[in-house]
Order: sequence, then structure tokens, then C-alpha cells
Amino acid sequence: MSEIVTAIYEDGILRPTHPLNLREKQRVRIQVWTEEAGDAVERVIQELVDTQLLTPPSGHPEGEPVSAKERRELAETLGRTPGHPLSAIIIEERDQW
Repeated sequence: MSEIVTAIYEDGILRPTHPLNLREKQRVRIQVWTEEAGDAVERVIQELVDTQLLTPPSGHPEGEPVSAKERRELAETLGRTPGHPLSAIIIEERDQW
């Protein structure tokens, strides 16, 4: 399972802003982004959405991160697609601009 959560650093401890679906004493890996770094990433993603170079997956509210499971499922689906590889399709589509 992969999830992006917001936490607050307080007295040497990261405190999530909402409950996490974890077992007691379960080990996790954490990548820390400050709000500023996270804001920059969100601004880039929003710019891509605004220019229609990126669209949120169907059934996903805008701004909500795509889970690792959803990315994996999409990659598997695209990998089974007959015809040109995705990179070739993207290049062909860019020629239409």
C-alpha cells in the first residue's frame, strides 16, 4: 500500500493530520517533503492539468494523488495494449499540434 499523507512535525515527532490504516508497530518508509516542495510539485501538476497535458484518472477528484496500485494497474493495461508503444503514440500525437 502506498499513500501520501500530510503530517506536522512537533517535538521531534511527525504527527499525521488524519488516522492511517496501519497496524501497531508496523514499519513504514517515509519520504519527507516540506510544504514548499509539495506546493511546487502540486503547482506543476496543476499547470499540466490546466494546459490539458495531464488529465486526472476518471473517477478521481482533481488534486487527489493516484495510488501506487492505480499506477501499476494503468501500466499493466498499457503494457497489454496492442500496436505501437506508448512513447510512439505520444510522439505521433505531438505531431498533430
